[in-house]
Amino acid sequence: MRFENRVVLITGAGAGIGRAAAVKFAAEGAKVAVADLNLEAALETVEMIKMAGGTATAISCDVASPEAVEAMVKTTVETYGALHHAVNNASGPSVPTPLNDTTTEVFDRVLSITLRGVWLSMKAEVPVMLEQGVGTIVNIASVAALHGAPLLSPYGAAKAGVINLTETAAAELATSGIRANVIAPGGIATDGIKRLFEMQPETKNTMSAIHAMNRMGQPDEVADAILYLSSDESSFITGHNLVVDGGLLVKSDLM
Repeated sequence: MRFENRVVLITGAGAGIGRAAAVKFAAEGAKVAVADLNLEAALETVEMIKMAGGTATAISCDVASPEAVEAMVKTTVETYGALHHAVNNASGPSVPTPLNDTTTEVFDRVLSITLRGVWLSMKAEVPVMLEQGVGTIVNIASVAALHGAPLLSPYGAAKAGVINLTETAAAELATSGIRANVIAPGGIATDGIKRLFEMQPETKNTMSAIHAMNRMGQPDEVADAILYLSSDESSFITGHNLVVDGGLLVKSDLM
């Protein structure tokens, strides 16, 4: 019960990595604010937590909206009285497209959610944590941020920005009792990816093969890393980018 009596806010918690983290935090005693643009999906996550005996509340939030983000943090604090841990996980859609064919509208939308959304979230979360004198922030980037990501130019650029934002926050807040870290997952078998595999079974082997472990990761495996970086077990870690990629980068470096 590493998070007993702790309050956690997770964006993009209606599915995938965010949902897995929400369920695990609740299982370890946390009160969880489950935020997602899709309120129905957030409510499903809350129901899963409550059925397992945990405590959670659903919040509808478009992280690209400053007003919505401020309201999300305010609701969390009003509901549970504090904000000890934030996981900024919400990300914009990324349909593979050549750079020169990517429209301005798509580029701006991806960055508004994936990068600006993380900035807005931290901007709202940090004052609460400063007042408390304690807190952790874990942002979710991607291995696409660490090298050229063909056909994913907005996504890769946004996730690279997330890493820089996290490092900047860590440097600014290090003496304030607040730690900020980032995770760069490899290919993770979320529900969306699983649906793709059902339609295109050959894609599963292709995507698995780019990882040294010859498989994709599971949302729970990234969630375990999130909980570690949020826990007191990582008390001397800040400004770190933890790569959780099944050896994808190692394999690509060797090829």
